[in-house]
Amino acid sequence: MAETSSQAPSARQKADANLPSASVSVASVSNDEDIVRLMELLFFAYRDFVSDPDTILAELGFGRAHHRVLHFVGRHPGLRVSELLDILRITKQSLGRVLRELIERGYVYQREGETDRRQRLLYLTDRGRALHARLAAPQIARIRSAMDQAAQDICKEETEAEGRATAPHADSGKAARAFARILLSIVDDKDRAKVQKWIETGRWDTPGANAIDASADRHGGDRPHSRR
Repeated sequence: MAETSSQAPSARQKADANLPSASVSVASVSNDEDIVRLMELLFFAYRDFVSDPDTILAELGFGRAHHRVLHFVGRHPGLRVSELLDILRITKQSLGRVLRELIERGYVYQREGETDRRQRLLYLTDRGRALHARLAAPQIARIRSAMDQAAQDICKEETEAEGRATAPHADSGKAARAFARILLSIVDDKDRAKVQKWIETGRWDTPGANAIDASADRHGGDRPHSRR
């Protein structure tokens, strides 16, 4: 008589069981080939978009988590720890480690809120602002070049399609707006309005933010030093 296992299937086994068969997957990819190509383009674009700052970060012993903190705090001085946790979707331990490194090395400092001492407000030092600008420069140049090239290509295609002798002025802003709409539409439905508000106003609404700040402050002794 064969021995019967009494162990319940693991979470991983259950997940594997819910995957579509190979034939279904291949058929789906074939039908969505244009989307899959865009997915691959997005991968390669992101790979090269982060390559320049990655080189700079590696020289300093930092990684992409440090870059993200520098970017969002640099863009919006006084950003709360709770807001940063919500934006980055990383654990308190991970953020605490990254913040400690940035603070100890003089790139970031923290203040308590003036009206609510539970708030933890983050700012870049002069050194942090210099690094933030250095990291952003190659990415800004890459995107600006891409937008200009896309606008020129669109104008050329429209001119050839309409049989015009001369091309209209290339509008890189039009390409930028179209790209922004696509990126925003990729964001989860539940976060899309929040992300759009952040882009337009720099405000991020995090429910229970004060409690989260206080919790992050207590968690594992992760409170970074403040600077007055």
